Amino acid sequence: METAQQAALQAVELEVAGSGSLTLHKPFEPEDHDLDPSFRLTSFSELKGRGLKVPDEILEKFLDGLSEEGNGAGDGYVPSVPPKVGFGLNCSIAPSRHGTLNIIQTTDFVYPIVDDPYVMGKIACANALSNLYSLGVTECDSIMMLLGISQQMSEKERETVLPIIVRGFKDCAIEAGSQVTGGQTSYNPWLMIGGVATSVCGNQEIVSPDSAAVGDVLVLTKPLGTQVAIHSYQWLENPEKWGRIKLVVTDEDVRRAYLRAMDSMCRLNRVAARLMHKFNAHAATDISGYGLLAHLKNLARNQKNDVSFVVHNLPVISKMAAVAKACGNQFSLMQGLCPETSGGLMICLPREQAAAFCKDIEKQEGYQSWIIGIVEKGNRTARVIDKPRIIEVPSKDREGELW
Repeated sequence: METAQQAALQAVELEVAGSGSLTLHKPFEPEDHDLDPSFRLTSFSELKGRGLKVPDEILEKFLDGLSEEGNGAGDGYVPSVPPKVGFGLNCSIAPSRHGTLNIIQTTDFVYPIVDDPYVMGKIACANALSNLYSLGVTECDSIMMLLGISQQMSEKERETVLPIIVRGFKDCAIEAGSQVTGGQTSYNPWLMIGGVATSVCGNQEIVSPDSAAVGDVLVLTKPLGTQVAIHSYQWLENPEKWGRIKLVVTDEDVRRAYLRAMDSMCRLNRVAARLMHKFNAHAATDISGYGLLAHLKNLARNQKNDVSFVVHNLPVISKMAAVAKACGNQFSLMQGLCPETSGGLMICLPREQAAAFCKDIEKQEGYQSWIIGIVEKGNRTARVIDKPRIIEVPSKDREGELW
C-alpha cells in the first residue's frame, strides 16, 4: 500500500507533466520492486548538508601538506608539473607533459539526499561535473564512478537499487557528452555516490577563475533552497518537525518544491559554461555543500585584483524562504550559508554583458538566471547584505508547469 506522501507526490508529478527535465522518468515506488513500502534511500546516511563538510579552518590545515613547499620527497623538491590553480579552488588544473594541453580533474561525492535511486544517480554525476563547468570547460573526456555500498542494505535492496543508481549516473554522463570509463566500488557504513571527472583541453577552453574586476556583476544560474526543500519533504512523515512549518507552507507546496529541487540538481551547468566564453566571464564557482557565501569567499580569496563580492539578492525555490525563516537559524539561508547540492554557477560577468547572458541561457534552457550582486573594490572578501531581497522562483505557480 502506498503512503499518503507517495500518493500526493505522484499527483503533483502528474499535474506538472510536460515541464522540467524529469517528467519522462517514472517515479520510484518501492512496492514496484518488491521492496517494503517503508524503504527510503535517504535512510542509508546520517550526515546531510553542512554536517558532511569538513569546516574550512580544519580543511586548510589538512591541505598544508599539499602546498608546494611540502609536496615532495625532500628539501629542494620542485614538482615537474606544478598546478596552475590553488588547492582551494574547484578543480586541479595542471599542464600536461605534452606541451599545450592541460589536465583538468575534479572529484566529489554525495550521500543520498532524495529517495529516488535513478534521480540520485543523476544528481551525483551532475554534481561531479559541475566543477569542470565552473572553469568554462564544456567537454569531459572521462568520468569515473565512485560507489560506496551501504552494509546496512539487504541483499534484495542492493540488487534492486544499485543498478538503478548506476543507470541514472550513466545517463547523466551521456547527457554531458561523456562516458563512464571505470571507477571504484566498496562496502561502506553509508551509501555514497560520486565520481572523478577529467578533461584534457587547451588554454582557450578554460575561463580563468581569478580575473574578477571592479564593476562586474554576479550572476547565479540556479535557485537556492534545495536542502530546505529536501528536509521539508522528509518532514511530511515526521509530525513533530512538520508542525514547525505547517503554518507557512502547505504539503502540496512542499512536494512541488521537492520536485523543483530534484529537477534543478539533475540539470547540468554545461550551457552556462559555454556561455561564459561568449559573454566574457571573468571568474566563476559552482555552489554546493558549503553554501553560496563560503564558495564566494573562496573565489574572492583567489582573485588577482583587489576586489570583494557583495550579494544583494537571493533567488530561492518558491516558499522555501518562509520555511527557512520558520525554522529559526537551522538553515541560515538568508545569510547565504545554506548548503546546496549540484547547485548553479555563480559567474562574474561584465555589467554590460550580464543581461544578455541571462536572456540567452533562458532561451536555450528554459530556465532563469539572476543578477544577485556586484564586484566592488575591496580586500578579497565576500558578504551578503543584512536584509537581502528574496526572489521567489518561480514568482507564481503556473498550471501544468513545474517552473
